[in-house]
Amino acid sequence: MNSHTAEELSGFQTGFTVRPAHVIAAASAEDVIAAVRHAAAERLPVTVQATGHGLPGPVEGGVLVSTRAMDRVSVDPVERTARVQAGVRWGQVVQAAAPHGLAPLNGSAPGVGAVSYTLGGGLGILAREFGYAADHVRSLDVVTADGRLRQVTRESAPDLYWALLGAGHGFGVVTELEIGLVPVRTLYGGSLAFDGRQVDPAVALRAYEAWTRTSPSDGLTSSFAAVPYPDLPALPPHLRGRYVLSVRVAYTGGDGERLVAPLREIGPVLADSLREMPYTESHTIHSDPDFPHAYYGDSAVLSELDVSRAAEVLGRTGPGAGAMVVVQINHLGGALARPAPNSVPWREGRFLVRLLTMADREKARAILDPAFALLAPVTLGRAVNFAFGAGDRSEGFYDAVTRERLAGLKSQYDPASLFPDHVSGFSG
Repeated sequence: MNSHTAEELSGFQTGFTVRPAHVIAAASAEDVIAAVRHAAAERLPVTVQATGHGLPGPVEGGVLVSTRAMDRVSVDPVERTARVQAGVRWGQVVQAAAPHGLAPLNGSAPGVGAVSYTLGGGLGILAREFGYAADHVRSLDVVTADGRLRQVTRESAPDLYWALLGAGHGFGVVTELEIGLVPVRTLYGGSLAFDGRQVDPAVALRAYEAWTRTSPSDGLTSSFAAVPYPDLPALPPHLRGRYVLSVRVAYTGGDGERLVAPLREIGPVLADSLREMPYTESHTIHSDPDFPHAYYGDSAVLSELDVSRAAEVLGRTGPGAGAMVVVQINHLGGALARPAPNSVPWREGRFLVRLLTMADREKARAILDPAFALLAPVTLGRAVNFAFGAGDRSEGFYDAVTRERLAGLKSQYDPASLFPDHVSGFSG
């Protein structure tokens, strides 16, 4: 493998090896068209890697199209839209929109690729107020299996538009999106952290769940996290060697401090970063790691948060788990529950549980599978964007009706399965 190929294959996720037969470093839509036509002629499968934050799926013997060089962003402040190419990261869009008093519906980490995130739905910082990122897509430029570059809108190709927004690259290589922006300059956000040795995790979780039921605002987006940090010098002193419980909040209203006041009663606060901030600092709410590393994880969309079962999950994944496991529980509902003309499923879900570990796959499954089994009675399905290396199992990503419709459209737009559906399993 030469250095150029290695660079194209490198990414944020380092835990899995990708070995395609051919790597195409695309700098334009024309390069993507040529790659797809060549692959079709040679009957080779095609997968896509944008920024490398996620995984393209197994591509043994196939063609991997790397779009990281396609990183142009343009903002139309009058129409409140942005055009983003396939290699663009969210941090770029945030910075481009901010001078106009606008913001995209990005996620918590600025290094995540904007296009792949949106094709998987896009659960963002302000999700309960504005919905999924996919709900705000105006158009998509996509190279389909026939080697054509199509501009797809809800009006021009409603079925393909519906399929792409939720089923991702299973229908082609998306080279560019036009997305709607929202008029947000600032927000109230940050986190409250508690020491899990001083505050019972089950008590904290129960208080958080009760708070989500009584909070008067559908526009307040929040999550609960539990992280057993190792005792490493590289970590801030207040995190080093502690089991940290935290509630993260993002809100664009003017009464944020009043709304979060009940959370301060959970117990002694270890750290408090709640404040008014410019939207350009919104990534500090979660402060996700920004360095490449190996990780494995999965998710469950819940019809309700059974606190007793969730507390048992915390017990199994806490400091005694045998590996560092990050637990995050996102409060859903609000605008996320609104119907939209796309294939993003499980809109009736009330919470999303994500479990992530840096352990290898075998050890991770030994820890995470029993934890998810505890949640099975209230689990609706899984989230495509949060199958961190667990895309080897396709069940649960879509409800039966959505899955059947996707399968029919797949046979129409990609009958030879040029774009293998490794994740959601609707091919064939």
